[in-house]
Amino acid sequence: MIHEVDEGLRRLLGEAGLEASGVDVVLDAPTRDWAARRSAPTVCAFLYDIREDATRRGSGAGEVHDEDGHLVARRSPPRWFELTYLVTAWAGRPQDEHRLLSQVLTCLVAHDTLPARLLTGTLAELGLTVGLDTAGSGPDAPAASDVWSALGGELKASLCVRVRAPLAGVSTAAAPPVTEGLVVRSAARHGDGEPVPGRRLRYTEVGDPGAEGFAGARDRGPAPSRRRRRGDRQP
Repeated sequence: MIHEVDEGLRRLLGEAGLEASGVDVVLDAPTRDWAARRSAPTVCAFLYDIREDATRRGSGAGEVHDEDGHLVARRSPPRWFELTYLVTAWAGRPQDEHRLLSQVLTCLVAHDTLPARLLTGTLAELGLTVGLDTAGSGPDAPAASDVWSALGGELKASLCVRVRAPLAGVSTAAAPPVTEGLVVRSAARHGDGEPVPGRRLRYTEVGDPGAEGFAGARDRGPAPSRRRRRGDRQP
């Protein structure tokens, strides 16, 4: 799921016209060494924090059906996680960096969710909303200054972007549908002592495979007359 969120965020930033204007969109950690090797204008979206939203944890299991409507698996409910990115702009001059960062901000604040057309993999299959919060405040997320200190770089202007995405639950294959009837045998035997062959019950939804398969429905005769017991009244 994490790499699918990466791709959705990268595609969204690409739609802002950054790549068309020669700006690289990367997911690297903006360390001091990385900054020294950078040669082109760059927008960096660095993922630095992942936390589960336990308030949205569900229970039970959902059913997964194939194209014909048959049950093929049972899946536990998805679990939701908040992914926090540090988005920065890198160019030769601070003015250029701020211009890039303004372009990124305009793109991101226009969306409360990652558009469905940009989702791939399990995010697209689940069909759930992937929330997007730009420059908001998170009480539990590390401060930007702490992130820069851990990266060994100098503090600079940045955007905090949080994505709330579902992690698909675990799927367990379901048993295949029953296609054979139950064999019912009686205690009756032939004259030579051999048991009478069992009779297989027939499912109306399944075709007759042949003489050795399901037994066809039998025509029922009239109900036998009820023997009159002593004490029964005459009509």
